[in-house]
Amino acid sequence: MKKLLGLVLFNFLFTSSVALAQEPLLVVFPPTNYQTSTEKIFFIGTAPPDGQVLINGKLVNRSKAGHFSPSFPLQLGENIFKVRYQNQEREIKIIRVSTQPELPQGLGFAKDSLTPAVDIARLPGELICFSAVAPPQATVSVNLVNQNIPLLPQPSQAQLPPNSSILTGLNQPNLSSLTKYQGCTTVANAADLGKPRFNLQLNDQRITQTGLGKIEILAPTQLAVAEIASESGAARTGPSTDYSRMTPLPKGTMASVTGKEGEWLRLDYGAWINSKETKIISGAVAPQTVIRSVGYRQLPQATEMRFPLQTPVPVSVEQGNNSFILTLYNTTAQTDTIRLDDNPLISRLDWQQVSPTQVKYTFNLKNLQQWGYKLRYDNTTLVLTLRHPPQLKNSNRLPLSGIKIVLDPGHGGKESGASGPTGYLEKDVNLIISQLLRDELVKRGAKVVMTREDDRDVSLVERQVIINKEEPAIALSIHHNSLPDNGDAEKTKGFGTFWYHPQSHSVAIFLQNYVVKKLGKPYYGVFWNNLALTRPSAAPAVLLELGFMSNPNEFEEIVNPQAQQKMANTLADGITEWFKGIYLTAEAQRTQR
Repeated sequence: MKKLLGLVLFNFLFTSSVALAQEPLLVVFPPTNYQTSTEKIFFIGTAPPDGQVLINGKLVNRSKAGHFSPSFPLQLGENIFKVRYQNQEREIKIIRVSTQPELPQGLGFAKDSLTPAVDIARLPGELICFSAVAPPQATVSVNLVNQNIPLLPQPSQAQLPPNSSILTGLNQPNLSSLTKYQGCTTVANAADLGKPRFNLQLNDQRITQTGLGKIEILAPTQLAVAEIASESGAARTGPSTDYSRMTPLPKGTMASVTGKEGEWLRLDYGAWINSKETKIISGAVAPQTVIRSVGYRQLPQATEMRFPLQTPVPVSVEQGNNSFILTLYNTTAQTDTIRLDDNPLISRLDWQQVSPTQVKYTFNLKNLQQWGYKLRYDNTTLVLTLRHPPQLKNSNRLPLSGIKIVLDPGHGGKESGASGPTGYLEKDVNLIISQLLRDELVKRGAKVVMTREDDRDVSLVERQVIINKEEPAIALSIHHNSLPDNGDAEKTKGFGTFWYHPQSHSVAIFLQNYVVKKLGKPYYGVFWNNLALTRPSAAPAVLLELGFMSNPNEFEEIVNPQAQQKMANTLADGITEWFKGIYLTAEAQRTQR
């Protein structure tokens, strides 16, 4: 391992020194002709530490090794930057585009502002809303078959920043200066209404423009039934990937389609799913089921709960302190008997019919820490597998004996991740740290499974499959950070942690605090985030950002072999201490019962 690490570092230092000898001034980011919508942007690069680097005549700060990452404001349109070191100069063009719709020169609607912009379908009596951006003081309306719907100017509405803005702290809404017109209507009967026509009048000028989306009113007695065809259907709160994820739907789940928007389907319990993840069942009636008995099966390392149903219906999961809640939709209870003997995980199972079509099952758990779950349909029987705590063997010499851990070195192959000022790639340092951490965990008795052992392409889905198949005690994805375009790369640094399921929160918080304290690292933050490598539910899964490739000073530490080994040692110690603490807490809870 040491020989491999030395070879990697030698190659890196050799190629870096050759590159610097040939190209003393290196600008890694941004590339020329780069487009962004942010108000500022940072530059990442390096040059020999002697001499000065200037950007548009302004002297920039650099690290001891000569790295830099200053930020500069951008105006709308074309921005030219000249980066200079001694007699060398790089010219970089950056184009800032507007995020707001722009009104045309003459009378007209702002481009792409007419909604609905795609075909939609709704139920009878449901609101159908239209909107457009047009000049102030205009008269705007929509013709829909035999209806004329006035669109009225709305009060100024804030424009929300992207989710990524929380990473820079710049997540405040901005008021739009444009005038948005909006109006709604309802239609009582099933019909194909075609495309609406938008009318705009200002003074003595008038134009009409046909909308892009057709409108259909569905017949409630003839709703299509969709079946989830993918292994885990990505249910969302709205009709695009911009909307938040809900509990994934197991393959085979069936539900009526109560609305459509483009390629997205609204299912009868309220979630939306992309039609590509479904198949339509011809002639099927609205899926409904009753549930009677609930059974269980004791497995060596898990409890398997079985819910016999007449048809596979949508479900959702909620994890809490000492509780796991499963909700079945389109379900009515006829339950008189449930068998659940004394169980190593579950103290009691309660159920409640919370609405005429929803049954909620609450598993009261014996311990705070949950270790993962799986949901699947076995024909029409819903199978919920709740994992038991891993068996930590009592060994001072091998404190992690009996513990399986999945390590995921982020990126790899064509997915290079972030770049440091020298062009050194995140994927490479992720692998080095993961290999060092693997060795330290093995020394402590753990069994470690790596999602990749070398520089190769491993898809996010493949990494998730490994976690679900291996069912480790915990899964850690190792990364190094960068920032959105408008971040302050020169000042932002530190250790950060990302989690998604509540079962992952404890290890995320513990490792964040442990590493920051032991290594004196800046505290970047702990984030709830539905990342691909935090989403697996089979085990507590956390993504760690060990430092910022984009920060000149922290980058020097990231590529330092001694600092890499120290990070691996500290992470291994932190993981060991977390497991010890969890087992001590669980033992204390047992003695109190």
